[in-house]
Amino acid sequence: MRVAYLGPAGTFSDDALAASAGDASIERGPQSSIFEAIEAIGNGSADRALVPFENSIEGTVRSTLDTLAFDATEVVILGSFDHPIHHSLIARTALELGQIEAVISHPQASAQCQGYLREKLPQAEVRAALSTADAVRQVGESEDPWAALGAASAAEIYGCTVVASGVEDTPDNVTRFIWIAPAGAQATGSGEWRTTLIFSELGEDHPGALVDALHEFSSRGVNLTRIESRPRRTQLGRYMFFVDVAGAETEEQVAAAISALRESAESVRILGSYPVGGLAPLD
Repeated sequence: MRVAYLGPAGTFSDDALAASAGDASIERGPQSSIFEAIEAIGNGSADRALVPFENSIEGTVRSTLDTLAFDATEVVILGSFDHPIHHSLIARTALELGQIEAVISHPQASAQCQGYLREKLPQAEVRAALSTADAVRQVGESEDPWAALGAASAAEIYGCTVVASGVEDTPDNVTRFIWIAPAGAQATGSGEWRTTLIFSELGEDHPGALVDALHEFSSRGVNLTRIESRPRRTQLGRYMFFVDVAGAETEEQVAAAISALRESAESVRILGSYPVGGLAPLD
């Protein structure tokens, strides 16, 4: 089984893949961006992809949403996996905090540690990298007094030193990852299920249009666990809505709510209906 993920080795995606896949035999396919990891499914270079979807501090990973909405229309979500995220401050050699001139990381990681950066490293310039592991690699290759925010595993991989551990602003920092497969793949499993969908354009614009759409779920006792709007990239003021629904799309009330939503929305696309947690969908 070929699995694409945001690489290189030493990213939190790499750690999450190891934790979720367990002892399964997989061929790792590190990619340089979330877009490329998901696109690997569409071009056939991977059988599965594991990508970050939502963080408990910073919210939804927008690059994942946008790729699913606009670029990767022939994929489906098969499962999810929640992975604890603990950031380390990593340098080439042991440094005092006051010596650090720049901190490099993926923007999501920097945002999850912004309080620490303001308090402990006010003198340091914050720079962006393609991934946390790429940031650690840059720090390891430079003789400048730089540091990176990333996984402790990356320090060992790139020959660096952990200067400080647990520097995330919230100790209970968790990222939800989703498993992506080619369209047509069927999720299996027991326990709690979730259905993720996108809908847009609720007929002629009028007050309460979104409320009317959501009423199709609430009136049937169907719980929505997340809703988020994103621009449609057509003109200002036009949006699509991403929704997580508690339950499988085959459940009677969930199916009825989605069917009713299709009557009022211009488009409704189910991104996936899948078990929450559980074994990685690698069959």
